Amino acid sequence: MPKKLYLATFGCRTNQADSAAIRDSFFSSGFEETDRSEEADVIVINSCTVTHRSDQQVRQLSRKLRRENPRARLLVTGCYAQRAPEVISRIPGIDAVVGNTHRSSIAEIAQTLQPAGSVSTAHSEIAAIYRDDFSRVRAIGNSSAIQLGGRTRPFVKIQDGCDAKCSYCIIPTVRGPSRSVPPQLVLQQVRDLARMGFQEIVLTGIHIGTYGFHLEPRYSLDRLLAEMVEIPELVQVRISSLEPMELSRKVIELASRTDKIAPHFHICLQSGSDRILKAMRRPYKTARFASIVELIRERIPEAGIGTDVIVGFPGESDKDHQQTLDFVRKMPFTYLHCFPYSDRPGTTAVGMADHVQAEAVRHRSRELRALAANKSRDFRQSFLGRTIKVLTLSDQEEGKRLALSGNYLRVRLPQDVPPNVMVEVMITGETGEDLVAGSAGVSPGVSPALPKEVPVFLAECAGPGINLPRDSTTHR
Repeated sequence: MPKKLYLATFGCRTNQADSAAIRDSFFSSGFEETDRSEEADVIVINSCTVTHRSDQQVRQLSRKLRRENPRARLLVTGCYAQRAPEVISRIPGIDAVVGNTHRSSIAEIAQTLQPAGSVSTAHSEIAAIYRDDFSRVRAIGNSSAIQLGGRTRPFVKIQDGCDAKCSYCIIPTVRGPSRSVPPQLVLQQVRDLARMGFQEIVLTGIHIGTYGFHLEPRYSLDRLLAEMVEIPELVQVRISSLEPMELSRKVIELASRTDKIAPHFHICLQSGSDRILKAMRRPYKTARFASIVELIRERIPEAGIGTDVIVGFPGESDKDHQQTLDFVRKMPFTYLHCFPYSDRPGTTAVGMADHVQAEAVRHRSRELRALAANKSRDFRQSFLGRTIKVLTLSDQEEGKRLALSGNYLRVRLPQDVPPNVMVEVMITGETGEDLVAGSAGVSPGVSPALPKEVPVFLAECAGPGINLPRDSTTHR
């Protein structure tokens, strides 16, 4: 009988792409996947460490899964495992901690561990640690996107790591330097997925605007996209979040000329105060950011435009917060992810003076979320009574099939529409943060057999203020 894997994923789209590769490595070793943790032979938690809350959720889930299955080999990998392996190794019941530097070997590592025998004797007090630093890492392999875990939109990781030095961010430490998958491998993977019938493919990475910078010969994201849209079978590709200074005019112009690039841009702002942006070590001012957003709105009038804002960065005053509110108010954002600042050990911001009181952070977050909700509502309502094209997802809620438009609007359809098809729908109303459509006209398209559903734990990475389906949750 095949051995069984239970895989839980926290965090961003890049982590979800990594989990696809983890699945593939276990499947190649003769495993099958299960959505029941209690029947698994191996349990893997792919962790996030973007906030202290993310860390806490990983620890809580580790203990819960061990209680549910005392005999399985339990491994924790991902960004938290890379940042604090010693902390995780002391959680009772964890057998191995596998940092991002060793993640590609996790299936082999799991099979070297002694099979658990009983609750009292199976697990050592301190788990084995497999981790190194990124000092010699300068390359990235191709990650499988075929093992999707029930998703209708495969995530193709084209880049990993980050060379930026933002004062609040731990990602360069846990992901290493920026490195890119060679373009021929990316294009082949997209071509294969498109031929399988997937209607949308999502390009993801940690800092995808730097795609190709370190390749020989040097390459670029706009060149990759220009070649990608020439793939005949490709229906639509979506770009994950971008840094403002790395969103080139060429990418915007290409997206304005083809319907093969989803009209959706997520551009990381972080603050509407130039003083705070400087303290964050963000390489732009608000005026430059505004010019990029205005160009998108000019060239693609109905594009979805989202952003991230960190609330309560050390030293943020009431004036800085008001400047952020004013800037967000005047920008044509269609949604906003609002993150309370979280100290990350090892970052410069930890030692900064004037940390903002928790109550002030909560108050400022409420104000930003209320503003974001109004902007999101206004954008949704502008589509009432109109016909739009959407992609049906694997998710269903309250008897309705969920779907996602190119510009990132969530739509509820009649349940009898299958997943993974492009449909033309008339928007007849809204409920909560979703639009509601009447009958759907299904466009021709192939609906591939999707793998069974598996758990994805989003931690705080999806951000408050917008409730998206599991097929469309997080950025990067």
